[in-house]
Amino acid sequence: MDRLQRIAGHLANGSLAVNQSTSADSYRTALKQAKADIWKMLDTINCNPILVRLAWHDAGTYDMKVKDWPNCGGANGSIRFDLELGHGANAGLLKAINYLKKIKAKYPISWADLIQLGSATAIEHAGGPVIPMKYGRIDTETKEECPKEGNLPDAYPPFGDGASDAARHLRNVFYRMGFNDREIVALSGAHTIGRAFKERSGVVDNGYGEDAATKFTCPFHRARADKKEGVGMAGGKSWTSNWLTFDNSYFKRDKNTKDLLWMPTDDALRSDPSFQVFFEMYAKDKNLFFEDYKKAHKKLSELGSKFGSKEGISIN
Repeated sequence: MDRLQRIAGHLANGSLAVNQSTSADSYRTALKQAKADIWKMLDTINCNPILVRLAWHDAGTYDMKVKDWPNCGGANGSIRFDLELGHGANAGLLKAINYLKKIKAKYPISWADLIQLGSATAIEHAGGPVIPMKYGRIDTETKEECPKEGNLPDAYPPFGDGASDAARHLRNVFYRMGFNDREIVALSGAHTIGRAFKERSGVVDNGYGEDAATKFTCPFHRARADKKEGVGMAGGKSWTSNWLTFDNSYFKRDKNTKDLLWMPTDDALRSDPSFQVFFEMYAKDKNLFFEDYKKAHKKLSELGSKFGSKEGISIN
C-alpha cells in the first residue's frame, strides 16, 4: 500500500493525524479536548497506572534494528488489537483500551496518539512533569501488523532473552530500543505509581479486591498526589506507599517492607554499579529525576511511530 492509499484508509477510519482536510490546528484542538476528558476520567476512577502501562507496552515492542514500519514495533496503536492484548505481558490491558474507547469515539485522533496522550496525562495528573509530547502518529491498520510476543521485560527469571541476571535482561530489552543506563533507571522510576496483581502479571499473591489488598492498596488509603480519597479498584501490591503520586519515592523505599513490591529487576537498579549511580542520584534529587524522566518518556513514546508530518503536533 503506498502512502496515499494509507492516508485514504485512515481518513475512512477517522484517525489520520494531519492531512489536507484535517488541519494541524483542528487536530491540536481535538487532542486538547481529549486530554481534558482523560483528566476528568483520571480524577474520577484513578486509572493513572494502567494508562501508563498501556502506552509503555505499545511503545516497548520497538526494535531499532528493524527499519521498516510497522515491523519495527513501537508506539503505533497496535496494542488495541486482541492479538496483541492476548500477549502474556499485556494481561489486563483490555480494561485500559475500554476506558479510552469512549474518548476515541468523540475525537478524530489516532489510537497511537490517544494511547500516548493517556500516559503523559496520567503522569502529569499524578504530580509528575509535563512531558513535551509530539503527536500526529499514524495507526497500524490490522492485527497482522502486531509485533511478535516476547519483546517486553520480564520481572523474574528465567528471562525470555536468556539473560543470566536481571541487570543484563534490562539492558538487553532497553538497549534494543536505543536507551542507555541512565534512561533505563529514569524510566524505571515510573514504578513510583502503579501496582501488580496476581491476575495480571502474576508476580504477587495479591489479587483483585479489598480482601487481597495491602495497607497501601485498600480503599481507605490516600495515595493520590492531591490527597483526595480513592484508589480505584482495591487490591494488588504497589511499589510505593503513595502509588498514585508521581515523585521519586521509588528510589527511596526500603526493600524489606512486606507491603511493598520489589522484584529482581528493581533490585538490579540498586546493586548494578552503573545503574546504582543514577538510582542514588534520583533518590537525592527529585527535580533531576523529573528532567531525565520526561526526556526518556518522550523518547519512548516516539519509538517506532510514523508521523503525518515531520515536525508533528504539540499541545504544550
